[in-house]
Amino acid sequence: MAVKIRLKRMGQKKAPFYRVVVADARAPRDGRFIEEIGTYDPSKEPSAFAVDAEKVKNWIANGAQPTETVGKLLKKNGIL
Repeated sequence: MAVKIRLKRMGQKKAPFYRVVVADARAPRDGRFIEEIGTYDPSKEPSAFAVDAEKVKNWIANGAQPTETVGKLLKKNGIL
């Protein structure tokens, strides 16, 4: 099973809010997930990104691949 660390879109129209989740790569974007590990709110200034670093490192060590967007956010915040 290919596992990804990706964003799950929440919130209203034109007011997105994201949850950082670990999910099977075949699952829909806002569908089933394995574990929620953080949040991302781009509408705040500066954007708010909060994630459990230990869980992220554990999932990556077990083979989970972050998506391009999540990878950039993790590098920007010094987790990767």
